[in-house]
Amino acid sequence: MLFGKLLRFRRTLALRLTVWYAGIFTVSSLLAFLFFYLQIASIIDARRNADLLDDIKDYSALLAAKGIEEVRHTMAVDAKQDGENKTFYRLLAPDGKERGSSNLSSWGRLDVDRSALKRITESGKPVFETFAVQGRQHKTRIVYGPIGPGAILQIGISLEDDDELLADFRDIFGVTVPAVMVFAAMLGWFMARRALTHVEEVTRTARGISASDLERRVPVKGQADEIDRLATTFNDMLDRIQTLVTEIKEMTENIAHDLRSPITRIRGMAEMALTTGKSIDEYETAAASTVEDCDRLLEMINTMLYISQTEAAAEKLPMEEVNMTGVVRDACELFQPVAEDKGIDLVVEIGADLRVRGVLQGLQRMLANLIDNALNHTSHPGRVTVSVGGDEKLGIIAVKDTGIGISEQELPNIFKRFYRGDRSRSLPGTGLGLTLVEAIVHAHGGRISVTSAPNAGTTFTVTLPCVSIPS
Repeated sequence: MLFGKLLRFRRTLALRLTVWYAGIFTVSSLLAFLFFYLQIASIIDARRNADLLDDIKDYSALLAAKGIEEVRHTMAVDAKQDGENKTFYRLLAPDGKERGSSNLSSWGRLDVDRSALKRITESGKPVFETFAVQGRQHKTRIVYGPIGPGAILQIGISLEDDDELLADFRDIFGVTVPAVMVFAAMLGWFMARRALTHVEEVTRTARGISASDLERRVPVKGQADEIDRLATTFNDMLDRIQTLVTEIKEMTENIAHDLRSPITRIRGMAEMALTTGKSIDEYETAAASTVEDCDRLLEMINTMLYISQTEAAAEKLPMEEVNMTGVVRDACELFQPVAEDKGIDLVVEIGADLRVRGVLQGLQRMLANLIDNALNHTSHPGRVTVSVGGDEKLGIIAVKDTGIGISEQELPNIFKRFYRGDRSRSLPGTGLGLTLVEAIVHAHGGRISVTSAPNAGTTFTVTLPCVSIPS
């Protein structure tokens, strides 16, 4: 169990963020140390060179004022004051011959760089060198500088003090780095836990949600940060899930209700035929009624399957160019006899040659449902008008009737599965026609809207993106 907890902890986002924080902080500290170390070393080197040049200038002035003997005496005094094991002075001729020096007993053999003397002769400027003296742990910084005619002064300074200063700086940083890493890890853990606190609230909310408890929501802190956006998105998702679950429950209840009635009739007729039937005609009547109810059930089931397939494969439908003007004309011709039998005027108004990309069978079914719905809800004398219009981008198909209309309270629900208004319950139907129409319209990238008033008629308007509408 302990191993499992450690394994889960190793995989947590908080630990990974802590490692990242600590790593970035430590690397940044190392880079800062390197930068400051190089800066300090550069400053020390520049100041050392400046001090050596100042000495060259001082000795040049001394030679001009008091002569070479005073220069020799001053070299010995300065070497003793600075420490003869740390500093030396040597007066040279341009050919490298020594003309005087401080005590060099602690320096061993010091060679003269002939190339440096040559460069001084050519340019008249001081020359710097850094080299290791045999038998010494630290390197030496040397300057060759002209101080007068035929006189070149060589000054050497041990880099022991500078090396010790830089070593102390490295030691201090070496002790500081572990402390920095521990501090960075603690700071990283604190920041990671603080950043993930709200994420844990989202997680707790998700774990606390069940099919029977979809009311819980993640609190939004109002800080407008990424976590708030995550909480808002999560809450929106819960809203959609809750709506979907509610719709599924309603649809299940509607399916159970709509299936129960025909199945009850089928069973009743079968039972009656078995118990009271005495002639072949009675059995045939029962069988015919059973077939009729079965057809009604199959129609409802097939319509539901078609709706689901249309909604699921909306982006994969095999689209082709469809002449919607022709589809409207053909549909109206098909329903003309039905309209005449009911004493209803079915009128076609063509305002444009509308062509869209879509599935011909689906568009035909959509239009047929709208026209059939209008005829079913319109009584004699009435009128149903199917019109086609639009512009270069959108085509508009409108089906307008003068029927019983739809109340304002019922309008938001008419596209729901199995919904039937109070005034439509006495009419044949399953309550899936308008749901099917909406699914087909959305699958074609269009929109459907409705305007209606009781006893004043209804108008369904379908807007579809068109291929072209020739002028």
